[in-house]
Amino acid sequence: MTNFAPAASAHVPTAGTPVQRGESRWRVMGRTALPFLVVALAWEATAHAGIFPRKLFPPLEDVAGALLRLTATGVLPHHVLDTFVRLLAGFALAAAAGVAIGFAMGRSRRAEDVVLPLISIGAPIPGLAYAPLFLLWFGLGNVTAVLLVAVVSAFPIVFNTWAGVKAVKEIWLRSAQAMGADDRRLLHHVILPGALPYMLTGLRLGLAQAWRILVGVEMLAAVPWGLGWMIFGAREFLNTDVMLAGVAVIGAMGLALEKLVFQRLERYTVVRWGMMS
Repeated sequence: MTNFAPAASAHVPTAGTPVQRGESRWRVMGRTALPFLVVALAWEATAHAGIFPRKLFPPLEDVAGALLRLTATGVLPHHVLDTFVRLLAGFALAAAAGVAIGFAMGRSRRAEDVVLPLISIGAPIPGLAYAPLFLLWFGLGNVTAVLLVAVVSAFPIVFNTWAGVKAVKEIWLRSAQAMGADDRRLLHHVILPGALPYMLTGLRLGLAQAWRILVGVEMLAAVPWGLGWMIFGAREFLNTDVMLAGVAVIGAMGLALEKLVFQRLERYTVVRWGMMS
């Protein structure tokens, strides 16, 4: 026995790909761009209708101008880099701890009995409610921002990993053991593939939580650079175009992470194994 993970044939097109559905690349791109186009048209119509002052509800050309201006001066790339480093550091800690704790809870009833009440108490508390405590414990700066991102974004990762491990069917485990699988093979070839769809969902939710708390805490933690700091600073001077430019960059970064990381990881694992379409 060498492999317990379900695998798709190399000659069978992967489910859910544009080739299998007979869709051209241009059609896929058009369908993806359609909701953005609808929102942009609605925004432009509202901005030019004069319902709100232009200073408070700028048209997209003002936002694009602010985006280009901040990029040309090097201010925006600096903010983006600092925010991304904090996000990556905090989310990496959350992913490592969340997956480990979730696996332990799923495989050990004792660990579940000990950890689940703590997770159930901590998860519903808004992330910003932890911020004053973290500021007192760790002071101002990057350490507080990274640790707060790690703690807040770990909760959905723990919950989903735990649910995924618990969802692995007992008959899969018994079948693998009957074919001679030891604990290591059982983990790598049965439990991990079975729990991976849940884990990916938890990582997606954790990343969303990380963005929310990071943007807020960048102002509270008095960090000198970051998209959250830029957005809150622009509010003081009613620079709504700069605020919206920061929001647009956050959305674009989130979309890029989804397309370039999560969807590719999903395609090369659970979709390839036939566990998702």
